[in-house]
Amino acid sequence: MPSGSASTAIFPGTFDPVTYGHLNIVERGSRLFDRLIVAIGDNPLKECIFTPEERKEMLVKHSSHFSNVEVQTYDGLTMEFARRIGARVILRGIRDQVDLHQELEIATTNLIIGDIETVFLMTSHEHVLTSSTIIKQIVEIGGYDQDRLNRLVPPDVADRLRQRLQPKAP
Repeated sequence: MPSGSASTAIFPGTFDPVTYGHLNIVERGSRLFDRLIVAIGDNPLKECIFTPEERKEMLVKHSSHFSNVEVQTYDGLTMEFARRIGARVILRGIRDQVDLHQELEIATTNLIIGDIETVFLMTSHEHVLTSSTIIKQIVEIGGYDQDRLNRLVPPDVADRLRQRLQPKAP
């Protein structure tokens, strides 16, 4: 990329819910790109508990202090969304070799078909095992502990998870 050129990247995901791991990638991506769009998409393989609008609200709240970060929702292929908004880069966080293997296939396809580059950031060590799916399962099964959950997600997100998933007392 030429020096001084404006760069736009998207950081796509379902963000159901947003975690500190996601927010760490947002923070670091905001330093790498002139414009970073956190792109809330729909993955047909995942069952979301929050609507796209609820996820957007949570992400906006926790990323609004970055002047170059926007949050948008989209439908369809991530590659097509990136092209529509003029992004040439997809930013992805990698936790482990399983993530890397899955993401490499998608990145290669996006490059071949859409001429969209992918940049991988290794998740910071304190968030390497943070997974939205596991967090939801813990709360759903009844393992809600505010102090412990606050290590993985912001307190307001933990409250929303509890309200949405915690088993009701008989």
